[in-house]
Amino acid sequence: MVISCDKSDSFLRIGTKGLLKKIIHEGISWQTPIPGDQVEVHYSVSLEDGGYFDSSRDKETPFTFKLGQKEVIEGWDEGIASMRKGERAIFKIPPQLAYGEIGSPPLIPPNSTLIFDVELVSWYPIRDISGNGGIIKKITREGQGWATPNNADEVLVKYVAKDESGNIISKSDQGLEFSLTNGHLCPAMSKAVKTMRKGEKAELYVKVSYGLSHCRNEISTMDEVKLSTSNLIICIELVSWKSVVDVMGDNIILKKIMKTGEGFDRPNEGSLTKVIYIGKLEDGTIIDKKGSDEVPYEYICAEEQIHEGLDRAIMTMRKGEEASVKITSESISHGSKAGEWISIAPLLFEVKLIDFIKEKPFWKVDFQERMKACEKNKLDGNILFKAGKFQLASRKYEKECNLYHKLIYLEASKIVEYKHSFNDEEKIQANYLQSSCYLNNAACKLKMGEYPEASRLCSKVLELDSFNVKALFRRSEAYMRTSDLEKAEEDIKRALALDPNNKDLKIKQRELKDKQKKYVQHEAQIFSTMISRVS
Repeated sequence: MVISCDKSDSFLRIGTKGLLKKIIHEGISWQTPIPGDQVEVHYSVSLEDGGYFDSSRDKETPFTFKLGQKEVIEGWDEGIASMRKGERAIFKIPPQLAYGEIGSPPLIPPNSTLIFDVELVSWYPIRDISGNGGIIKKITREGQGWATPNNADEVLVKYVAKDESGNIISKSDQGLEFSLTNGHLCPAMSKAVKTMRKGEKAELYVKVSYGLSHCRNEISTMDEVKLSTSNLIICIELVSWKSVVDVMGDNIILKKIMKTGEGFDRPNEGSLTKVIYIGKLEDGTIIDKKGSDEVPYEYICAEEQIHEGLDRAIMTMRKGEEASVKITSESISHGSKAGEWISIAPLLFEVKLIDFIKEKPFWKVDFQERMKACEKNKLDGNILFKAGKFQLASRKYEKECNLYHKLIYLEASKIVEYKHSFNDEEKIQANYLQSSCYLNNAACKLKMGEYPEASRLCSKVLELDSFNVKALFRRSEAYMRTSDLEKAEEDIKRALALDPNNKDLKIKQRELKDKQKKYVQHEAQIFSTMISRVS
């Protein structure tokens, strides 16, 4: 909208068709209505060269219309769109934005310029929620803040639903709580609530297609028959909502925040964490309980000390946060202490994060402390590997590798800043640790069937130590699993040249020869079949 100042008579020029506006009383907000909004105005109107001939003030009832829908003259649609609530202004509307060459006899002659004294009493935003006119929302009271509920959140609403004849179909004066995922009453409820702010009130005008199909059992069969051909009018208030977080992004672990925590920090792997929690079955049976206000339960995150799904949820929480966690799948892996839950789903946890201490930042510890941290992850990984928990073991080795890379980065920085680098003993220690990390992780990957990743890790070891027999052995095994027999043979030959008496290598060499022999026979059979078909 173009607004300029006409200095000759203190009018503002609006648009490009000659509409003039002079404000005589400022509005009380910064917002202005937009096309589709329902506005209420008081007005008086006169001809430019005559007296008043119409006024809503005389009738003591504001005039109501929808802005931008051509329900009024074009000058009104254009001018009132520039007003704020409570504003009063004089509009000079030229004929082309009023009644034009024809006029509106007998009161308005042809080519008349009209003078309107307009006050914007109020306006209600009207939005097409569905985008096709199926759900129209009129905001009757603005909400607080800017946030709106997300798809999985649980909301508390008050509402009254009526049919077109004004008959009450369903209502909840005391407030009703439901999940936006499941919905309530009809699809329009969930769609509309996701656009509302806390405390907002609205009227929904709902077409049949968004009404009956999802009605709940609280509506009688008779009502359903009546509603099948009826649109709905729903007066709704969003009282509050509880945020629900999809922890893994697959709807398996859902965390409902009951009380917001403080700050922005959250526990991570290795954090010493203090919690209180109760684990239940769906029927309310308590199956686990840890900690109290006096003595919280302490554990290390990602160390398989509690149910894995609960552990992951806790790592999304902030200090002081209270939450309800629902785990709906049996596919979540469990530690030995939670083994009895493997066949039980869903599980419900009520948990409070009392406090947590993250691991000391890597750059704040000296070399030997860093090496001890790496070594600890390696030993933890070894224990998990022996227990057959290859995926968890692999995570430990990967964490060890990450710590090692931080170690290298920090020492490289010291070379620049402090002219300091590893001494010979530190270099040997660090290289051994890195090689061990890659080799152990490669063993995990072989167990899990991730053969290309296993060969990649072994290659990293050989970049550090080209004479590493274990790396050649494990890489040959990975190559054999992917039928890359030539590369497997090359690695075994290199390894035997370094360690001719290694029994495991000789067994692997015999296994390779058997596989090569079977492969040759298989190729010969295929060739023979092809020849017979040709002849």
